[in-house]
Amino acid sequence: MSVSLKPLSEQVIVITGASSGIGLATARLAAEAGARVVLVSRDEAALAQIERELDGGGQVMHVVADVGERAAVERVARQTIERFGGFDTWINNAGASVWGRLDQVPDEDHYRVMQTNFWGTHYGSTVALAHLRQRGGAILNVGSVESETALPFHASYSASKHAVKALTDVLRVEVQQAGLPVSVSLIRPSGTDTLFLDHSKNYLDSAPSLPPPVYAPEVVARAILHAAEHPQRDVYIGNANLLTRATQLFPHLMDWARRTVLYQSLQSGRPDDNREGSLHSANVGAGGSGRASGQYPGLVLSRSLYTKAAQHPVATTAAVVLGAMTVLSLLARKRS
Repeated sequence: MSVSLKPLSEQVIVITGASSGIGLATARLAAEAGARVVLVSRDEAALAQIERELDGGGQVMHVVADVGERAAVERVARQTIERFGGFDTWINNAGASVWGRLDQVPDEDHYRVMQTNFWGTHYGSTVALAHLRQRGGAILNVGSVESETALPFHASYSASKHAVKALTDVLRVEVQQAGLPVSVSLIRPSGTDTLFLDHSKNYLDSAPSLPPPVYAPEVVARAILHAAEHPQRDVYIGNANLLTRATQLFPHLMDWARRTVLYQSLQSGRPDDNREGSLHSANVGAGGSGRASGQYPGLVLSRSLYTKAAQHPVATTAAVVLGAMTVLSLLARKRS
């Protein structure tokens, strides 16, 4: 069955992890496009502030919930249906992280990362599917470049994003086999300038750092919302596809790069003033909240040409052809 998705202006969109970063950037762009938006996170104060910022005539609501609990996710769906009559796109974006050697990080921290990232996506996907199987719509799961390319010091996060990829792939096949009118996409961002590092728990000697290139959260948000209107299987941001293919084709080379270049570059050498982050608490402390962008010290890219080309293949092909024709025309004139 072909899947037809509504324009954003006609959609109700649920976004988990909406109090900062990619989730907040997506919420802002969705509201700007005329969608009705449901903001979900553990941070009540941040959600209330964002709702006031975005709301235009009752088009935005927030629900405080820990996505690692099925009952909380079911409550999000129930309250959304009560308020808006249903939803069309469910974005599983909430994420948690801890940095440190695998044997250095306590089990309870690894468990919490998996509970939020994997089980939160599992609960969100299954709860959303129960509603969308008749109505139709999109389930968008935010994975990572780490869905394929695991990073040193990030074992449970990388493992959770590997698991999210597998869950999404299985869900997509089962939905397609059943002929349901639901699009299932995996979003794969590379390094993104959000509060992600500020909210992570950290056991390294210094604050962790993202290897370049690093993209603005709005780059990911635009790609997510494009997938909410146009069914896609995988959405790669920036160099995520390149790193994925390199890991698949040249595993030993990538192991060498990770234990040499990445092992050092992930350690910034700067002090970390918020080592606990918000892994076990909704209170983000010094990590802040209510902001889409972080404070990455290097260059932050505002667009991804690869993502734009992959999501708009017809327009890209037309532009390339037009450019080639223009060059050939200029060369012909020069010769004559």
